Amino acid sequence: MPRAWLDEVREADRTSVTWRLRVRMDDRPGTLARVAIRLADLECNILGLAVLAVPEGVLDEIVIRPAVGLTRAHLVEAIENEDCECLGITDADVRELVDSSAAGLAAAGRVVADPAGLADAVREVLAADLVTVVPSAEANPGRTEGGHRAVFPAGEGDALVARRLWAPFLQQELARAGALLGLLAAVRANVSGPTVETCTDGATVVLREARPGDADALLALHGRCSTRTLFHRYHTGLRTVPRRWLHRLLVPPRGVSVVAVCGRDVVALGQLIPEPGGGPAEISLLVEDAWQRNGLGTALLRRLAVLAAARGHRELVALCLPGEDGIRRTALRAGLSPAPAPDERGVLRIVL
Repeated sequence: MPRAWLDEVREADRTSVTWRLRVRMDDRPGTLARVAIRLADLECNILGLAVLAVPEGVLDEIVIRPAVGLTRAHLVEAIENEDCECLGITDADVRELVDSSAAGLAAAGRVVADPAGLADAVREVLAADLVTVVPSAEANPGRTEGGHRAVFPAGEGDALVARRLWAPFLQQELARAGALLGLLAAVRANVSGPTVETCTDGATVVLREARPGDADALLALHGRCSTRTLFHRYHTGLRTVPRRWLHRLLVPPRGVSVVAVCGRDVVALGQLIPEPGGGPAEISLLVEDAWQRNGLGTALLRRLAVLAAARGHRELVALCLPGEDGIRRTALRAGLSPAPAPDERGVLRIVL
């Protein structure tokens, strides 16, 4: 350990009700037993123990209730006399002595109920000293400060910056925090429920999964679309959609359809159809002429991408007519990464 840190510890000659210490030791039989015996000699009561795998050995996190009068400096020297390295000591709370998985789930539950508590939940999961929310442009994720600083995306252009002085973050802890944020992102995406989108002109539409009861509204949508719009969707000279198609358009086998609803009208339809054999999912869009160039196609494609990711897809494909560039530009506006398929003409691939 750094000599300056050890000097600081020796100056902090005070006791605490409960301490949490991290000890790096060789992964050899009997090492942990010797440390436990030394703690017993110092009249320390071990309240909790977790063994964390790290490169070139193991890291034990031990929560103790120290004897009255025992200093941190004395404890550090006793551990080092057993050929182990004390990486840090901090005050602890006996309420923290719960299974890490249970603690993470409890933290996630609190944030789902109150999203404003995200930073506190991440701080708890990481046992961090401080977690702050900053704009992503100011997060500087490359600055790790020797493992004492970590950055996580928080959505909406923000980032979480976590700091811990008493010990560096371990990969297991960072993965635990990442899993928490991934779960919360899935909740925010509200995969199974409707979402509200505001178009460029300020109009509000609801995006939701289609259902058989939308058949009449979907038929009316096709009736309001121009021949050109229908041709770009179906790639054939279709003037109206046969009624027998409606059910497959609304409830496609293995796939999902999303409708954009304004009032009682369906003004757009998006489909996500998985390819047989677990390949990429095909997407298609139909937006009423009066609603085009208003951000609705972008919102619909972004929603389909969220649904595709939730279903385990990693790639989307869209069939394009020669010279057609609309779906590619829509994908770019949706924040996706489209690229022509190198071996398939007229196919646009979007990697999620």
